[in-house]
Formats: sequence, C-alpha cells, structure tokens
Amino acid sequence: MIKEPPGSRTLRPSRRPGHPPSAAAPAQASARARASAPVRVSAVRAFAVVCGVLAGCVVLAGCAAKVPGPRPDPDELIRAATQRLTDACLTRQGLVPPRAGPGRPRDAGDRRVSAALFGAGPAELSLALPTGHVVRAHTDGCLAAAQQRLYGDQPGWFRASVVVNNLRPEADHTHRDLAEVRARHRGEIADWERLRARAVTEATTVLTSPPPKGNPPA
Repeated sequence: MIKEPPGSRTLRPSRRPGHPPSAAAPAQASARARASAPVRVSAVRAFAVVCGVLAGCVVLAGCAAKVPGPRPDPDELIRAATQRLTDACLTRQGLVPPRAGPGRPRDAGDRRVSAALFGAGPAELSLALPTGHVVRAHTDGCLAAAQQRLYGDQPGWFRASVVVNNLRPEADHTHRDLAEVRARHRGEIADWERLRARAVTEATTVLTSPPPKGNPPA
C-alpha cells in the first residue's frame, strides 16, 4: 500500500449529491446540442415536406373527384325521354309499347298500338318541300303528346325540324349553295335551335323525375 506523503492531498472528483458539474460538462452538452440541432431541423423540414406532399395529393384527389363526366348526348336524352313518355301513354291505354324485333308479325294489336302511338285518321300537319315531297304528321297520338311536352310547340317543331332536316336536299335540288339555303331559312333554323334547347331541358326533367302518381312507370 502506497502512503501519501505528509501534507500532500490527492484531488478526486466529488461524488456528493448536488455537486455542480465540472466546466467540461456544459461544453460537452452544448456540443451535443449543436450536433443534434441540424438533425432535428432536417427532420422537421422533411416532415413538413411530406405533409405538404400529402396535402397536395389530397387536394388533387379532391379535384379529380369533382371533375364532371362527359355530358350526355342531347339527341340521346330527347330520344330516351320520348320513349319514356310514349311508353307511359300507351300503358295507360292498356297497350304494350312496341319493341324492335326481327320477324314480329303485324296483327290487329299492332295496328291499335300504331294508331295510338302515331295518331289516326287524316294528318293534321303537312309541309310541302321544294324537292316536291310532302311531309305529314298527326297532332293526336302518344308521339305528338310527347313532342308537345318536350318542345312546348308540336306544330312549330314539326315545321322547323322538317325544314332543317331537308336543307341539303333543297340545296341539291335547287342547285344553290348550302349557305344560301340556310340564309333563306334563318327563321326556321332559329326556331329549331330554340325548341331543341327546350326539349333537352324538359328531357332531363322527365328522365330524372318519378312518373306521376297513378301512372305506371315508363
């Protein structure tokens, strides 16, 4: 055992509780804090970037969910609404709506359906075309009623649609430019556009509304 010489004293680190740390401890702690600070800042920045990306994805997903689909074709809308109205009209009369099919024989029942659908007797509407053809239509029958409901003016729609549908044949028959023929029928074209726009709106209502109470579904 080595004895300390008299008067000498060995300095040992104090282990008493509450003893203040040495001067080296704060320096080491400060160094560790400085070393870990960039790591924490980088982590925070990375987290913010991830949150921003996720938020952007959510926004994009929400926008994509709100993108409307393609608009339905106006002609298809009008055809579907016309069929719903005429089917309901025939069903109310105890008749079966006709459906296209090969080899269906025509009988008295078919003639009844045809008269109820297209009207019977002499046609009330007629229009002579420059080509020499005469187009006729009835104002009675389920089809006329459906057109009146959709266009709001069945005789007006008859005239406008017949003229517009025969602009090219008229131009060929009279040896005129199509633009010249269209200019001559500017009024009928305007009527056609106005009535057709109304029919599209009414067709949407017909197809999205339940049938009237007491009527069988179309």
